[in-house]
Amino acid sequence: MKRIFAFIILCIACLQIHGQSKKLWLKYADESFVKKDYPTAINYYTKVMDDTTVLNELVLPYEAQLVNLKISHLKTDSVKKAPAKTQKEITKSDYINHQLAHSYRLNYDYTNAVNYFKLVVDNASYPHDAYYYGLALMQIKDYNGAMGVFEKYVNSASANDSLKKAIQKQIASCYFAQDTASYKQMIHVKMLDTIVFNHGTSNFAPRYWGGPGKLIFTSARPGGVLLDPEKQESRYLCDLYYSELKDTGWSKPVNFGRPVNTGLHDGAGIFSSDDILFFTRWSDANKDEAFIYMAKMKDGLFYEAYKLSETVNKAGYKAMQPFVSFDGSKLFFASNKPGGKGGFDLYVCNIDENGLTGEAVNLGPMINTAGDEVTPFYHTISNTLFFSSNGHTGIGGLDIFKSSLNTDDSVYTMPKNLGRPINSSKDDAYFILDRLQTKGYLASDRKDCPGGNCYMLYEFENEPIAFDVSGYVFDATTNDPIPSALVTIKDVHEDQEPIYLITDDKGFYSSPLLGNMEYFLKAQKKGYFADAGNITTKGLTETTHFDKDFFLNQIPKTDIVIEGIEYDLNKATLRPKSMEILDKIFDLLQLNDNISIEINSHTDTRGSDRYNMKLSQARAQSCVDYLISKGIKKERLIPKGYGETQPLVSDEEIAKLEPKSDAFEAAHQKNRRTAFRVISEGKLGGK
Repeated sequence: MKRIFAFIILCIACLQIHGQSKKLWLKYADESFVKKDYPTAINYYTKVMDDTTVLNELVLPYEAQLVNLKISHLKTDSVKKAPAKTQKEITKSDYINHQLAHSYRLNYDYTNAVNYFKLVVDNASYPHDAYYYGLALMQIKDYNGAMGVFEKYVNSASANDSLKKAIQKQIASCYFAQDTASYKQMIHVKMLDTIVFNHGTSNFAPRYWGGPGKLIFTSARPGGVLLDPEKQESRYLCDLYYSELKDTGWSKPVNFGRPVNTGLHDGAGIFSSDDILFFTRWSDANKDEAFIYMAKMKDGLFYEAYKLSETVNKAGYKAMQPFVSFDGSKLFFASNKPGGKGGFDLYVCNIDENGLTGEAVNLGPMINTAGDEVTPFYHTISNTLFFSSNGHTGIGGLDIFKSSLNTDDSVYTMPKNLGRPINSSKDDAYFILDRLQTKGYLASDRKDCPGGNCYMLYEFENEPIAFDVSGYVFDATTNDPIPSALVTIKDVHEDQEPIYLITDDKGFYSSPLLGNMEYFLKAQKKGYFADAGNITTKGLTETTHFDKDFFLNQIPKTDIVIEGIEYDLNKATLRPKSMEILDKIFDLLQLNDNISIEINSHTDTRGSDRYNMKLSQARAQSCVDYLISKGIKKERLIPKGYGETQPLVSDEEIAKLEPKSDAFEAAHQKNRRTAFRVISEGKLGGK
């Protein structure tokens, strides 16, 4: 009997100790979650869930429902605590499932996150977790399942207005992801080798160093720089490396060493044109901060790195992923500092060789959203900004987008998703592209790996970019098509031979175009004035078709009055306003380089016939001389003075008007005119 009693006492003691252990594990798990050490949190939460002896106890979670959409990644540890009376009593098992779901999500292990979110949502203990459940389903490509979860939440009584708005964007993303048009067959993406680049636990942030034959990148792998080798493992610390492309392939990666790599996390680096390295430095001890540093290099050696000014780096927040423009004058970066649109935003500021920066300017609502915009890359030749975002319509996680900059007004166009296979259902970032837009690199966690958080480096070959133009030539008056019209396409810089096309019986023409070119297009037909336009393929990063129609006006057989030509009184001297008008005649003659014209001048009937004839001839000659001085060949211009021999208003009509009245002077002014008419047409287009 005593033995039985002793055994019972022992069992009770074991249960008490086990219960105390669970409380301690839960404490460690919560502390790790707050510190953003999600792998450790997962470990302790899982230990607590090993059996159910204490899991039916009712508890209040230490954080409120997740409804704040303006925090980075919508993370749970940033949400304000709500009054206890507004919260539902939740079992400890529900709470731990909720924490495990978010721990796996924030550790990028979406398969496990889906499993735990399903438990939480099915139990209705954390109704707003349905939003994150849907996101996790998108990450594993279950878009139909995600839309079902989203729609069920939106129609529920507990739906939050801000989450409803976010869900509408995610549903649009699900439709976009399933649209076969978002997949570009001609782009080939493959993971880089596991010897040079994808070695260790994480590899990301590829950047060109002076050209496509040299890459710097960030890697957490054995052999890195450590502060305390006994307490640190370099496979969990990020360092900066570089590799060069040789005839035999990429060289063994080189660690930059000290003082760039420090034993903290150092990564996401970029060299300016004058060999200044900008990079991000952060620490596991404070995961709420990250700062951008710069280090000058001379003869292959670095001076001590130092932190950029407060216009970039704000204490208590993150500034990261610098990108420097080709000329070294502008710094692009991502930051979650106050004053943005929400989450991480992209900024740009001026920078000099000493790291002195001007005001950091937010790139604005066309680029930035309430979500995260990160990893900027500016392609100088095409004036295109590439970046990653989870706030624009995408396929899942961070997607890569592009937006062209209008350099005239410094306005970015609406961002466009690069689609698959550049983007995946996971996170895709750190996109770079060579100058000719033929190939590039990116980082992605699309490939499953232990722990779920495995950024790896990928290379891609871009789809061939093609350009063409087509259109019709019409009669401007009747809108009838003009067959057999000549369409000329010229390189404005005259590096390429002109292209000559003849329209078919429907007035149609078409032609391929070259990339990175500026074209002048002109349509001509005998008996018509030409029409023209311009097309540029410069700065375009995808296949583009141009539509260009032309409308030709028939050449009249009568004079065309040149309105507004003025001379000094009783002189042939052209006034400045007359020269401005003749500049339009010059443009007409430049465009219609096959025609010759007569410029004729007329006077009113006042004065002698001989004087008026001489004056009108001199005035016509003044017009011709001005056009010749602008570059029109003399043979194409005939000056002709008609004096008072061809009045538009006869003396009889003028005699009926009150002398010196407005009508009287207007009649004489109508007779004092300069006009032109086409007298011959040569070959079109120099053919």
